[in-house]
Amino acid sequence: MAERFGSYQNEIYLQGYGGTKPAFSTDATRLEESAAQVLEPEPFFYVAGAAGSGATARANRAAFDRWKIVPRMLTDATERDLSTTVLGTPMPAPVLLAPVGVQSIVHPEAEAATARAAAGLGLPTVLSTASSTSIEDVARACGDGARWFQLYWPNDPEVCASILGRAQRAGYSVLVVTLDTWTLAWRPADLDRAYLPFLHGLGMAVPFTDPVFRSRLDKAPEDDTPSAVLRWISMVTGTDRDWTALPFLREHWDGPIVLKGIQHVDDARRAADAGMDGIAVSNHGGRQVDGAVASLEVLPEIAAAVGDRIEVLFDSGIRTGADVLKALALGARAVLLGRPYVYGLAHSGEEGVRHVLRSLLADFDLTMGLSGYRKVAELTPAALRRS
Repeated sequence: MAERFGSYQNEIYLQGYGGTKPAFSTDATRLEESAAQVLEPEPFFYVAGAAGSGATARANRAAFDRWKIVPRMLTDATERDLSTTVLGTPMPAPVLLAPVGVQSIVHPEAEAATARAAAGLGLPTVLSTASSTSIEDVARACGDGARWFQLYWPNDPEVCASILGRAQRAGYSVLVVTLDTWTLAWRPADLDRAYLPFLHGLGMAVPFTDPVFRSRLDKAPEDDTPSAVLRWISMVTGTDRDWTALPFLREHWDGPIVLKGIQHVDDARRAADAGMDGIAVSNHGGRQVDGAVASLEVLPEIAAAVGDRIEVLFDSGIRTGADVLKALALGARAVLLGRPYVYGLAHSGEEGVRHVLRSLLADFDLTMGLSGYRKVAELTPAALRRS
């Protein structure tokens, strides 16, 4: 029987018949504001900040408001099944946890806490190469839970192959390759504070535990952290590849491969032509190109162009259940949730992540039913009207 995610509201209202107030808001659009109260300015702005003026981050949210749901009545939507399978990964709802690096800056349990919360709900987590926790430790935290691995592509082929091999041996089933962050954008919120956590040795657990990377160093990272940091940063920044580089990934990864950061329909076609298994329509949450198009704006044309050839995922701007519904109706097979769960982690660790995820799933479940839909496969552009 499909899980009744919407029942989370009954737990809140009815616990002990007097209700139990959540530790922090059920409204993901308010979590940034409350996270600012529990985090120091440097980590808060690292998570919340965006490239340049923040225009792209604002555009991501505004794009959702331009689409309106048109509810249908008398559709027998009492019982709903939100489950789906994406790239061989079964999931109870079409939601994954987006790769977010250096989570130790918001909570000491970092990615392990996030992985436990996601696995407990059956949702896949996508581990960032910039993790504060090793590939293997996050896998252990996931237990039997589904896990994907996100790659920031090192320019040392042997180091890259080593990291990919580790991820596969640790049970990560899908590779998500981020294309849009081969160098950092101009991010005033971080620049104004001269704050880049990697320079402090944070978010370095993946390379620092990699035997091939360690072999490149004169001294172990524990003995000379600054030199190890600079060596890694030089490996993962400053090199923009071209389409001819993709066969390397196929040689070193046996499972599905997703290219993350696609915004142009021609790039989506090239990804399909190159034999990739999926793409993530994403502008990195507005963190890379100031003034870029909102991801939701380009999703419909990309889905129409390649949705019958590869899996189309969506990232950038998801906050509510209605957002999830809209992205799926416009052609996404699943969505990736980013900042909100990190704010939950900041508030109360694993339980905070769980609260954010359960809130989103309940919101999505109830919005589906009240809009007249029983299964995610029923969602099409006809569910929406552009205003």
